[in-house]
Amino acid sequence: MTVRPIRMFTDPSLRHVAEPVTEFDRPLRDLVRSLTATMRAGPGRAGLAAPQVGVPLRVLAYDVDGRSGHLVNPRLERSGRTVVADEACLSAPGVWWPRERAFSVVARGRDMHGRPVTLRAVGMLARVLQHEADHLDGVLFVDHLPDEDRLRFLASIS
Repeated sequence: MTVRPIRMFTDPSLRHVAEPVTEFDRPLRDLVRSLTATMRAGPGRAGLAAPQVGVPLRVLAYDVDGRSGHLVNPRLERSGRTVVADEACLSAPGVWWPRERAFSVVARGRDMHGRPVTLRAVGMLARVLQHEADHLDGVLFVDHLPDEDRLRFLASIS
């Protein structure tokens, strides 16, 4: 499957809200396979959202702690318990920053064939799903950092 170039952090296309998937067809299955191959070829290997490869659709792939898969049109229910941990992004390679996220999530969506999927995740997988779902909404993890940390992050990638 095709490994696609990953859009970098400053690419304005990462700021757009991705469109819901309406057709569960061969091009969607090809996109899921390509997302997975691209994610696994990257240095992080935890998750990747379609907008990061220039496709403005609500699709993400993940591979964390022996659990791998994808979600189409995901919706996340976040727990009230939060945890702070270092987070990185394939669109800003080599940069890690502490970020508060919900400790657990329930993710609902569809698979590439249109079948319903419910995924319960804790810890790192929950963090990855939240990070990738943010990409689908045009949100980057730096957006949630306090102003001083955001300025240091931006200085670190210039």
